[in-house]
Amino acid sequence: MVKNEHFSSKAKQDIVLVEQALKGDQKAYALLLKKYRDTIYYMLLKMVKNQNDADDLTIEAFGKAFRNLSQYTSEYAFSTWLFRIASNNCIDFLRKKRAITIPIDTAAESDEGYSGIVIQATDLNPEEHMIKNQKTEELMEIVQQLKPRYRQLIELRYFKELAYEEIAQHMQLPLGTVKAQLFRARELLTNIMKKDTD
Repeated sequence: MVKNEHFSSKAKQDIVLVEQALKGDQKAYALLLKKYRDTIYYMLLKMVKNQNDADDLTIEAFGKAFRNLSQYTSEYAFSTWLFRIASNNCIDFLRKKRAITIPIDTAAESDEGYSGIVIQATDLNPEEHMIKNQKTEELMEIVQQLKPRYRQLIELRYFKELAYEEIAQHMQLPLGTVKAQLFRARELLTNIMKKDTD
């Protein structure tokens, strides 16, 4: 990676951390996460206006960035690259959310009455229900391959849909530890899934 001389000292430090992370240095990953986690979180919170969604999207953004770290070039500051990943991921999330939830009362009234908004039934048909159950079972099997601590975190967050604060209380752990370990658990899950598909 070529260091850009126009960068600030902070941006240059990031490039060094990225180089170390690419060599497998876990501390470098942790430092990059610590350095930008709060800033990314508050940017996403402004976009989604929901703390739990912002938390999830922050974890996803770092997951995507770290998985694709080899694609980063020092043409741009690391922070610029990271913010682009986080905001693009958030925009995708908001698009999907809008596509799924269109309140009935948003129908626009025209001269002829209400304009037609097609509202699809949210109930699953028997076949879709079976597929959903199958996928849940497959996911549960994959989750069982995790260490007990990570397995419990995934189950509480994604199967019981508890908030981070509730998980921290339930497991008697600091909130920061819950978030960091969930990030690691999701990373491990992704790796297991990749191995299974390979």
